[in-house]
Amino acid sequence: MAGGTSTTRLPLQGGLPPPDAVTGPVVEIACDESGFSGTNLLDPATPVIVHAGVDLSRDEAAELIRTLRSGFRLSPDEVKSRQFLRRREAAEAVRWFLSALRGRAHVHLVDKEFFLATRVVDLLLAEPSYAAGTRLSGDRRPAAALHGAGRAAGPGWAAFLAAVVEMLRTKRRDRADDRSVERFFAARDALRRHVGDTQAGAVLDALEPARVAAVQARLYAGDRTIPPPLEPLLPALAETVLHWSAGRRRVLVIHDEQSALTEDRLRRLQAVLAARDPAGPSPLAGLVMTDSRDDPRVQAADLLAGVARRMSGTPGDGPLRPLLSPAPGPGAVVATLEPGAAPVAHDPSAGTAEQEAT
Repeated sequence: MAGGTSTTRLPLQGGLPPPDAVTGPVVEIACDESGFSGTNLLDPATPVIVHAGVDLSRDEAAELIRTLRSGFRLSPDEVKSRQFLRRREAAEAVRWFLSALRGRAHVHLVDKEFFLATRVVDLLLAEPSYAAGTRLSGDRRPAAALHGAGRAAGPGWAAFLAAVVEMLRTKRRDRADDRSVERFFAARDALRRHVGDTQAGAVLDALEPARVAAVQARLYAGDRTIPPPLEPLLPALAETVLHWSAGRRRVLVIHDEQSALTEDRLRRLQAVLAARDPAGPSPLAGLVMTDSRDDPRVQAADLLAGVARRMSGTPGDGPLRPLLSPAPGPGAVVATLEPGAAPVAHDPSAGTAEQEAT
């Protein structure tokens, strides 16, 4: 106790510790995110959430951080993307940092607006599943069409997304006199009048009040089989695991503490990922929470996630170019970019950047 403030750390919450013996080839990937805004998915200050993973040993990560501090004269507090990018030497430091991670890192960017479009399709038009928002959910074109046509439709798109968020945000809300489903359909009808795209129009027309109300009722009832509807971190984590697994090995994730990654949710995600290959174990071997102050690998992932998010709007051949599609080839730092992501020119119907590169 110093100055009336306790220095005792609270126990880490969440995670999914692996069993004592994990069979088969396993890789440890340290991860962190940037741009997490809870259920406030329409915050203009954070239009994307980034999930970054690095394949480094503790010694390698510690040496990387030491080199940044010594080579670019950074103080310990400056090895954070916000301070990092404010320095005069930022461009040179970023180039060095990304080059040092070449072949050892992966970044997944999620456009939050597009994520909401996937929720409309995957949760309100199909049986809700933890595969929603990932490549496992099947055909992504309807959500991409809705996102593209909605953004072209004008102010009605923003009102529609706000209605989606209001309807799905049921936690700690009194269900009595809740008319959010009615407001959702009023916003749908207003948007529909300005959508000419056939596929996007079909998505909007297929929404039925009884089905949407039933999904909302399940959310009010705390149905855990439905993934948290306004939580993009879980599908981002799934994509990270699928990337590093590559169908050949299991992934043990070392993650900075994150309240969204509860044991129950991770077990359900683990089961969904295992369904890809019923004969084998899930590619997600487990997820261990840690404090980033204690693990230099997570510090490196944190810095990478922050740099990628803050520089995702850099045009042309900016320092983020090695992270973007098309992938420069084997051994490159690859970003999985969601269709419709605003920061770069990208065809929403084309799938993810990772899919384009393969």
